[in-house]
Amino acid sequence: MNFLNFLKSKQFLMQLGLATGVLILFVFLLFKWLNISTNHDQKIEVPDLSKMVLSDVENTLSELNLAYKIIDSASYNPDFPPKSVIEQSPETGDFVKEHRKIYLTLNPSNYRNVTIPEFYGKTKRNISPVLFAQGFRISKQYVYVSDIALDVVRGMKFKGKDIKKGDKIPKNSLLTLVLGDGKGSGRYNFIEQNN
Repeated sequence: MNFLNFLKSKQFLMQLGLATGVLILFVFLLFKWLNISTNHDQKIEVPDLSKMVLSDVENTLSELNLAYKIIDSASYNPDFPPKSVIEQSPETGDFVKEHRKIYLTLNPSNYRNVTIPEFYGKTKRNISPVLFAQGFRISKQYVYVSDIALDVVRGMKFKGKDIKKGDKIPKNSLLTLVLGDGKGSGRYNFIEQNN
């Protein structure tokens, strides 16, 4: 009974009201402090850094109080200038807070060099998948030379110059195959092929 009377007393209700008020004030101040310390309402839109070189990226991001970190430079894209941004995270248009790091993938200055495999005496049909797998492209314009075997590789050219097994050429280079004409006729001409 005494306990019930105490719960109904003026002194208990005043203490309860005071404790509730202090708790509400504490929560309110905590949320205010979190908003200020975490820049809750701040939104910086991530700019499009695509095709920008590093010096331009640095200037653009420093104006917005953003930072950057380079995470990769391995995949070459010929449509982008050398050492320019080819990918970024967060992406263009995303909203971030001040001093956020933008992770960048830069375009290398060129493709890496790949070694030319053994090709002499192999058929066009056999060597083409090997060259494609190594990252080369093959011209649809073949050079035919006098030879008894048809479509057997008798040489290979890169930018008009003869190349041989073991030469190193940039990946994605366009190679021209020198093939036998199957007639042994002594001809040396260009023939457009579609296969």
